[in-house]
Amino acid sequence: MKYFVKTFGCQANVADSERINSMLQARGMEPAQSIDKADQIVINTCIVRESAENRIYGFVNNLEKLKIPKPKIIVTGCLVGLAVRDKTGKIMKRLREKMPTVDEFLPIEEAGFDFSPVRSDRKHALVPISNGCNHCCSYCVVPYTRGREVSRPFHEIVAECQDVIKKGYTEVTLLGQNVNSYGKDIVQNSKLKNSRPENSFHRLLETVAKLGFNKVNFISSNPWDFSNELIKVIAENSNISREIHLPVQSGSNEILEKMNRRYTREQYLNLVAEISRKVKGVQFTTDIIVGFPGETDEQFLNTIDLAEKVGFKKAYLAKYSPRPNTVSAKMYPDNVPHKEKKRRWEILEKLIN
Repeated sequence: MKYFVKTFGCQANVADSERINSMLQARGMEPAQSIDKADQIVINTCIVRESAENRIYGFVNNLEKLKIPKPKIIVTGCLVGLAVRDKTGKIMKRLREKMPTVDEFLPIEEAGFDFSPVRSDRKHALVPISNGCNHCCSYCVVPYTRGREVSRPFHEIVAECQDVIKKGYTEVTLLGQNVNSYGKDIVQNSKLKNSRPENSFHRLLETVAKLGFNKVNFISSNPWDFSNELIKVIAENSNISREIHLPVQSGSNEILEKMNRRYTREQYLNLVAEISRKVKGVQFTTDIIVGFPGETDEQFLNTIDLAEKVGFKKAYLAKYSPRPNTVSAKMYPDNVPHKEKKRRWEILEKLIN
């Protein structure tokens, strides 16, 4: 039996797919060289935007064109995570209607950390340090697809990093929906409140950096959790990447408040200045959403102004789309026309990228 894994979305999904590979091989299956050679196809999904969700439906339904007898089709990832956490059952019903050829909807948790990843990259290792998120930005579906934040044990992460460096990997990326809050759930659930210093991201990052990798990356980090201790660790360890991904989402204080982002534009700019002062040669990448409900021309101009002040190396730009169960979808009408969202997207794309 041969399998093929198709991955949509972020690096966290790529890391999940590496464990799906391991799970399938543990069942005695072999990877297929191409999708049309597979007896079983696993689609690891992303639904961070409506456009990403629609690509899933198109891809799955196009599989009908494959060989007869048709392969077994399994859908997993964030789309399934949203459905299994929906107590009404409406989302799962909708998935079955939109993708009638799917044989199984598999929760990604079944490909857990008991399975060592089968990595496709031989030099750069992706190492998840947590899953889920507690912050609930009003537009974000992640808490509803991946659940509450759960940190992996410190020793388990370090052991995985030690293993990949022994295998010749020279670069590692620590992954989490918000790496900066690593360990806070462990502290909150512990009777020994905050007694273990390793339950903090800056201590984990420092430990991994000292293992001997040529380069250590981390993604993603929220501005309100970016501590002075973390800045100090980055500054003191030259193998930690000088390219820091620091999502801003908007340059308007009013929009940031509606997004439930816990900082102002002034606080964000002050943080960028502080990091730049202490970490020589640092560059910033970011995420920005255009056309959030109610975003005016003036508020968008504030985003342009912030982008010009920071001088981002790269921005991952998105046109706002309401996501199921999120606060913004329930509270705010999606009232910025698509044509205007596209115009704003193109302005930032030209300015930054």
